[in-house]
Amino acid sequence: MSAQDTPQGIDTATQLCAVIGNPVGHSLSPAIHNAGFRALGLNYVYLAFEVTDLEGFLRGMRAMPNFRGASVTIPHKEAIIPFLDEIDPVARGVGSVNTVTHADGRLAGATTDGPGTLRAFAEAGVDLAGKRVLFLGAGGAARAVAFEMAERAGVAGITLLARRAAQAERLAADIAAAGTTAQVVSGTLEAGLEAAVATHDILVQGTPVGMYPHAEGETVVPAAWLRASQVVFDMVYRPQRTRLIREATAAGCTCIPGLEMLLHQAAEQFERWTGQAAPLTVMRDALVGALGE
Repeated sequence: MSAQDTPQGIDTATQLCAVIGNPVGHSLSPAIHNAGFRALGLNYVYLAFEVTDLEGFLRGMRAMPNFRGASVTIPHKEAIIPFLDEIDPVARGVGSVNTVTHADGRLAGATTDGPGTLRAFAEAGVDLAGKRVLFLGAGGAARAVAFEMAERAGVAGITLLARRAAQAERLAADIAAAGTTAQVVSGTLEAGLEAAVATHDILVQGTPVGMYPHAEGETVVPAAWLRASQVVFDMVYRPQRTRLIREATAAGCTCIPGLEMLLHQAAEQFERWTGQAAPLTVMRDALVGALGE
């Protein structure tokens, strides 16, 4: 981590936040959060910790009153759940946690991918109520966003398409079991994609297609299938403008790039840990700078 990613003046009152995972060297989170702390003049610092002994790390976190929170990444998002004192209902349904907040020796787990995505949609002026949402992919991030939309966004229907039918079916069953009023159906990308794109208001691209460096320049949805009335959200944030986002923009769609999900889920964490509104412009600039594109 570079010197500009950390604040100055660390002392005994400094509040600690961190990202934990293995590996974590690629994480953009220190740049985002430390920029926010500096902008508000907060005595906080955010570091990256490579953690292999998860239970031991959490014992240490409980023992340190100044350790306010942790972002959780691979491979700990599921394994961390049994060690926490509280789990947000959506995070429990999703089956993974990406955020831990520490207060009075108790550790509370949540997932901010879903709330962060709803914030990104709201900032783009998109009202999800009554809309039909198509998810391409049913992996971890798509799972978190699908649960959040089903539980808290008032969508009319969700269609889940994945390469493996069993993965989409499992997610659909889990969302239905949580008691949503939205209609939830599943299928495969191979068999159901074209028809689904034609009948949905919002497309959420949650596969690795289009991601640097392995599939950059590829797209799941042919440009000819897109309509100007649609909203297209691509979870891929590197490159910042994927082929899908470029072609959807050209088709007149409202587009939300993956960078906005990354930013707003971090803002959710920031606010849980500090109790203050996240300085989005500063954090977005830091994120764009860290991506280096």
